Amino acid sequence: MYRKNRSFLVLTGLLALSLLVAVVGCQSAPASTPTKTTAGLSGQLQLAGSTTVQSLAEVLGEAFMKLNPGLVIEVQGGGSSVGVTSTGEGTVDIGNVSREVKSSEFEKFPNLKVFTIAYDGIAIVTHPDTKLDTLSMEQVRDIFAGEITNFSQVGGPDAPITVVSREEGSGTRAAFEELVMQYKDAAGESQEKVIFERALLQQSNGQVRTTVSTTPQSIGYLSFGFLDASTRPVPVDGVAPTVANVKNGSYPIFRPLNMLTNGPPNELAQAFLDFILSDDGQAIVAEEYITVK
Repeated sequence: MYRKNRSFLVLTGLLALSLLVAVVGCQSAPASTPTKTTAGLSGQLQLAGSTTVQSLAEVLGEAFMKLNPGLVIEVQGGGSSVGVTSTGEGTVDIGNVSREVKSSEFEKFPNLKVFTIAYDGIAIVTHPDTKLDTLSMEQVRDIFAGEITNFSQVGGPDAPITVVSREEGSGTRAAFEELVMQYKDAAGESQEKVIFERALLQQSNGQVRTTVSTTPQSIGYLSFGFLDASTRPVPVDGVAPTVANVKNGSYPIFRPLNMLTNGPPNELAQAFLDFILSDDGQAIVAEEYITVK
């Protein structure tokens, strides 16, 4: 299963990220990055899935359409599970997924090809009026499991905690569960805590941001690409959630941003993927996310 087969926490140096350009299925990956971007293409590409990848794909799509005025790229959300299913069933050209593809999904859709286009950190955020100097990974886990219920228990104000989370099927939630809620106990056995059943569930990173920013004494988790002044990021084990800290190996909560095709990409999908993995495409990725180059 995805949760057992991938552990982003066990990385000795995140400079290894630069060696990963993409992953095809369960194997090593695609075509080399082109030196020139294809222009003069026409037709339509449909994408759907992760709301995290959606915002990035929209920006990349706009840039690629400027190079190819006859091309129309439509990007919809729905969550990572929608990205997998839509791709596997052939209803979209490219599915967007902000987590690893699960082994059960490969079993259901064996022709899926996976292209890693970026990496993304996940930040713990509070309402802007709630200041926490830092949280340990264990404290984060216990807060989202509903076991720590007042900020005073973790060095914050004497106020009850309102937990905000993504809904089931979200790639951000799946990655958070993998990277934070799973752990090893004192005996070295794998354990997992369940997200608090009374958490306020939201359907997108944007909704999480809005809810946390407008709900006093709340805490949630967000893709780096959605961080702004409306919420307060919390350091984990004293390390701030920044791209630089993911790259230098000190911040542990991050995941891949993937695009999927059902079998080899068609001509237009391949051209778009080539653009994304080109220097120009990765320069766009670098504005808010972590490049694969």
